[in-house]
Amino acid sequence: MPAQKQRRRSAGLLLYRDVGGGLEVLIAHMGGPFWARKDEAAWSIPKGEYEPDEDPRAAAAREFAEELGSAPPDGPWIELGDVRQSGGKVVTAYALRGDFDPATAVSNTFELEWPRGSGRVQAFPEVDRVAWCDLPAARARLVRGLLPFLDRLLDQVAPQP
Repeated sequence: MPAQKQRRRSAGLLLYRDVGGGLEVLIAHMGGPFWARKDEAAWSIPKGEYEPDEDPRAAAAREFAEELGSAPPDGPWIELGDVRQSGGKVVTAYALRGDFDPATAVSNTFELEWPRGSGRVQAFPEVDRVAWCDLPAARARLVRGLLPFLDRLLDQVAPQP
């Protein structure tokens, strides 16, 4: 029998904070030419793929550091579970209360032939912008497959006045 194909898995971290009795979440705009002129449904949480034998929480911390240039803040992590995206990838997410200055974000890069078919390879940041958003703004900006994590965060965290 042929070996079963491993499903791709990613792990990410949704940083949140209390602001005036409501919540804000830290989201990251995906870098590269495909996303450059998009805003709605073009943002994500800091996340990335991990191997089957790797701990998803460790992968989420690593990806946060790679995409934002800083280790996650200290504090208790909240498990937000898994979501299967439309392409089949399973994303495991955690939430963490903390602060981060978006102006300090420095992302790692990836290489891509651009323009396509040109033979010219360019480097692009994985994340080109980071912002704090209230939950309605985050719902408009996040890719649809990650929206359940906002609901799960609300289910577990009551905003503090």
